[in-house]
Amino acid sequence: MRTIIRAFFRLLRLVLTPFMLLSEKLSTPKAISRSPEQQAEIDKATENLALYQFRACPFCIKVRKEMARLGLNIELRDAQHDPAHREDLLNGGGAVKVPCLLVTNDQGEKQWMYESGDINAWLNKKFG
Repeated sequence: MRTIIRAFFRLLRLVLTPFMLLSEKLSTPKAISRSPEQQAEIDKATENLALYQFRACPFCIKVRKEMARLGLNIELRDAQHDPAHREDLLNGGGAVKVPCLLVTNDQGEKQWMYESGDINAWLNKKFG
């Protein structure tokens, strides 16, 4: 019975994933406009950020849309299909839970931020 339930949900994910990604593509907002100097400053500030994510996760999509709206070039790390990123997320953050924003400060200290609402609030406060 457990095998049938797992197979059902895998099939459901397989069917829904293209629709979720298409919906993201069609509904992603345009980036706010900045001068080239301001955008270069923002790009410099985002060099120490990385988003661990699953491509079709609705909460990850929510964060990616906010990143697009704010015009942020944050590195995306696929923790679902890349074992190295998955391992980094487990060892550094303590759980394979996405989305997770890795913030590395100037001293090299790392902060692992979970929850899409918290990540979006932090991004808005810092870059909005």
